[in-house]
This record gives sequence, C-alpha cells and structure tokens, in this order.
Amino acid sequence: MTTTKWFFQDWGTIEYGTAWKKQQELWEEVKNNKYNSEEKKSKKNYLVFCEHPHVYTLGKSGNDTNLLIPQDFLKKINATYFHIDRGGDITYHGPGQIVGYPIIDLETFNFGVKSYIHTMEETIIRFLDKYNIKAERLEGATGVWIDANTPKARKICAIGVKVSRWITMHGFAFNVNTDLKYFSYINPCGFQDKGVTSMEKELGEKLDMTEVKHQLSKEFEKTFNHNLIY
Repeated sequence: MTTTKWFFQDWGTIEYGTAWKKQQELWEEVKNNKYNSEEKKSKKNYLVFCEHPHVYTLGKSGNDTNLLIPQDFLKKINATYFHIDRGGDITYHGPGQIVGYPIIDLETFNFGVKSYIHTMEETIIRFLDKYNIKAERLEGATGVWIDANTPKARKICAIGVKVSRWITMHGFAFNVNTDLKYFSYINPCGFQDKGVTSMEKELGEKLDMTEVKHQLSKEFEKTFNHNLIY
C-alpha cells in the first residue's frame, strides 16, 4: 500500500539562489521517490515557506523591459535579479512576503495543472477571508486580487509555477508586510495598469509572520486535502 507524506519546511530568510537550488534538490527527491520502485511505497511531497532578501525574478514568458530600472541601480536598492524557469512574467520577492514552494506530485494529489493553480488561489482567498479581506480572481490574470474588476484592482498574491513529470516547482508570493515601494521598479507580472497591495496595507497594521505562516499552512491542509507533517 502506498502512503502519501507531505512535509512542511520553513526555511526562514534565505537568498533566492540558495532556495532555488534547494527546490531543485527536493524536486529530484520527489521525482526519484515517485519513479524508483524501491521507494514507491511512501510518496514524499513538500510545502516550503520562506522569505527572500530583495530580489526580482523573470519567468520564461517574461520581458526584460518590465524591469524599469537599469541593472546598476539594483545594487543601490540592495536587490538582485534572476531569470528563472517558472511561468509568468516579472515579480518581486522581499522581507515581509511569504514565498511558498509546493513541491508535490500532482497525480498523487489528483490535480491537473489548472486545478492546482486554482486551488492555490482558493487557499489564499479563504485565508484572507478570515481577516475580513475580500479577495478574488481576475479573469485572464493568475493570482489573487482585491477589487479585481474595478479600476482599483490590486494584486496581493502572485503565482508562477513550473511542472515537469507532473511534479511542481516554484509557487506563490503572498504580500503580508511587504515593502510595496519595490514594486514601483517593475511592471508587476507584466501589468502596467494594475496595482499591488499587502495585508498590512489593507488592514493598517503589521502582522505576526509566524502566526500567518502557521494559519496559512493549516489552510493548505484543508484545500489540498492532505495533512502536513511538521
């Protein structure tokens, strides 16, 4: 009988390049665990939370022109820049933002790619509802938005994933106490006419990141219908 184990890891604050390498290592582990006949009896999956120092990442379909500052200005704002292998355009990661990396076998969780992304969005929407923040989807734009279909549309959570051999990498970037000025240096996710926001901005107060991470991981357990091993 095959059992599915879903492990939670909090990497704290970690450089983006280091986290990317660790993601790749976990992806290889999940892949080997899935396809190695000796290890098939116990399928390992992971949910990783972390924060990154200031960094901009550009997905495969992104355009360098959406970085609105010259490369040498990055040093002045203590930021780095990576071209990476996820979908989507440019986004920002930094302190006060929960970056989530579900590294899971979609077949084990009974997800297709679209339903996987939809469920990640649903997790964030349900979580924000607990704080009386009404969030929703925006047609044609992946992620979670507030006032989605109005001129005040603003994104609170970006999503960009890579799926290979039905195993996922990358994930979501959820603005909790994020310094939003860093988004002014890019066209977030390629949009020039939409804003960004955070829980702190919407609620008018900073939140306890440890508590938010804990509650968010519990919400993932509900929407993904799997218990995490902490």
